[in-house]
Amino acid sequence: MRHRDRGADVREPTVVAADAADYFQTYSVVGLLAVVGVLFVAVAFGAGRLLRPVVPTPEKLLTYECGVDPVGEGWAHTQVRYYVYAFLYVIFAVDSIFLFPWATVFAAPGYGATTLVEMFVFLGFLAVGLLYAYKKGVLAWT
Repeated sequence: MRHRDRGADVREPTVVAADAADYFQTYSVVGLLAVVGVLFVAVAFGAGRLLRPVVPTPEKLLTYECGVDPVGEGWAHTQVRYYVYAFLYVIFAVDSIFLFPWATVFAAPGYGATTLVEMFVFLGFLAVGLLYAYKKGVLAWT
């Protein structure tokens, strides 16, 4: 039986092929952009490798860290309390960001009491965390 003899129920495959071609054409643009990006980076790195001067000296081969000359061992004792203070600061700075949307919602009519209770619960959790840190001696500098 030939294709024309099947009847009117048969869909034309050209519609599906056209949709697939459009679909893959949009991805070909993305693929072409990715290839151009990779080529741009490869050319930039290659040009840097070809154009830079290569004069290794003992000073250039030394490890350099924040302006401190590499003298002694590679391991150094660091006080953890500085990191604890920095961590506590980040926690309270991020938590204070939540006060601004709360103040906006608190001013809206009908939300006053609910948002006030929610904020006191939130501040209560912060206070408990700060009290816990104080009781554990985290906030003692010495």
